[in-house]
Amino acid sequence: MNNSVGIVETKYLHIDEPLTLDSGKVLSEYDIAYETYGELNSDKSNALLVLHALTGDAHAAGKHHPTDKKVGWWDDMIGPNKAFDTNKYFIISSNMLGGCSGTTGPSSINPETGKEYGLKFPVITVGDAVKVQKKLIDFLGVKKLMVAGGSMGGMQALEWSTTHSDMVEACIIIASTSKLSTQAIAFNAVGRNAILSDPNFNDGNYYHCEKQPERGLSIARMVGHITYLCEEAMQNKFARRFQDKDKPDFDFNIDFEVESYLEHQGKIFVNRFDANSYLYITKAVDYYDTAQGYGTLEKAFANSHAKFLIISFTSDWLFPTYQSKEIVNALIKAHKDVSFCEIQSPCGHDAFLLEFETQTKIIKSFLNKVNHI
Repeated sequence: MNNSVGIVETKYLHIDEPLTLDSGKVLSEYDIAYETYGELNSDKSNALLVLHALTGDAHAAGKHHPTDKKVGWWDDMIGPNKAFDTNKYFIISSNMLGGCSGTTGPSSINPETGKEYGLKFPVITVGDAVKVQKKLIDFLGVKKLMVAGGSMGGMQALEWSTTHSDMVEACIIIASTSKLSTQAIAFNAVGRNAILSDPNFNDGNYYHCEKQPERGLSIARMVGHITYLCEEAMQNKFARRFQDKDKPDFDFNIDFEVESYLEHQGKIFVNRFDANSYLYITKAVDYYDTAQGYGTLEKAFANSHAKFLIISFTSDWLFPTYQSKEIVNALIKAHKDVSFCEIQSPCGHDAFLLEFETQTKIIKSFLNKVNHI
C-alpha cells in the first residue's frame, strides 16, 4: 500500500551505564527496543516520538514480515500522508522500561544473577521511562523533538514536555490525564491483585515453571478492558444477547456474549504480555502526577516552550474530558500555546486507537502550524 511504512525491523540499543531511578535504585545496564519510520532531516529537527499505551510496544506501524496479518498498534496514524506523515517526519517508537517486548523489564535477565529479575526488578515511574527514552533520542542524534501519545503515552508526553522543556517543540496529548483518578487506581489495584492471587504466580518467579499465572493476568486484562470501552459501546456491540443460544443455562458458565468477549480478550492477552510487567507498569501509571515536585500543574508547565494539542473523547470515562480540560486550563494560566478538541465518539477510551480519521485532520493541521507548513 502507498500509505504504509511497509516492512519494518525492531532494533535494540544496549546502554552499558547505570541508571538511577526515582526510587533511588540503580539499573546497571539496560536495553531499549525501538522502531523508526521516515528519515531524519539534515538539521535533525523533524523527529516525532510516539509513546504507547499501557500494554503497547515499539511496533507502532507497518509489518515485521510480509505475511503478517497484524500491523503496528498506530498503523492508521503513521505513514505517508497520515496524521504522523513519514514524508515529513522521522517517527520514533520505543518499548517502555518495565515492558516485555524488548526493553528491559522484570522478564529480562538480571546481570548480577544470570536469572530473570522477576520481582527483584526495581519499581519504576513514568519519569524513569522518559529517562530511558532520552538515552535513545540522544543516540539517534535528535536535537529538537515533537512528542505524541494516547492514554499512558500521553502521560509520557507530558513528562517529556516538563522535564525536557528545552527540547520539546510540540506535545500532543490524546485521551490522557495529568494524574489518575482514585477510581482508575482502584481498577489497577484489582488487576494487580488478580495476578498476585494466582496460585501459579510463585512470587513472580514463574518463568521456567510448567504453569504460568495465566488466569490472574487474564482477569486483570478483563477488568482493564472494561474501562477501555463504555456503556454505549458495549450495548451496541453485545446488548444482552446470549452466546450461541437463546436462553440461559442456569449455571455459572458463560451465558452472555459480553462474557465470552472478555474471556477471549483475557486469553489472547496472556500470549503476548508478562504478568510481572503488568504489575510494574500499572504501578508506574498510578504514581504519575505531572504536578508532583512543582506544586501545581500550572507551575509544572512554566518552563515549557512547546505548542500543545489536547484531544479528548466524549465517551471516555477512564480519562474523561474534564481531566483534559484541567491540563488545558493549567496551560492557559501558564500562558502557553494550547489547542483543545473534544471528539464525539461512542468508542470509549479506545477511541484514540479507533477514531483515526477525525484525529488525522486535527493532528495534521496542528503539526502544520507548529512547523509553519
